[in-house]
Amino acid sequence: MMEFLYFPEDKTEYIPAFLALAICILLAYIAFRIVKKYSRKQEEKMKAFEQQVLKRLDEEENDESRR
Repeated sequence: MMEFLYFPEDKTEYIPAFLALAICILLAYIAFRIVKKYSRKQEEKMKAFEQQVLKRLDEEENDESRR
């Protein structure tokens, strides 16, 4: 009967697997950084928009109170 897991005697057979794993981890890290950078930009835009809306609401409230 064949063994379920294959552990090669020649350890150089592990090199391609480790290279593929390292490349996948590197690509995942790059994707994470891109998403985080994009999210930070969106957050800054949203904060600016929120401040603009709050300022407009305060101005409208002040205009109504003066009437």
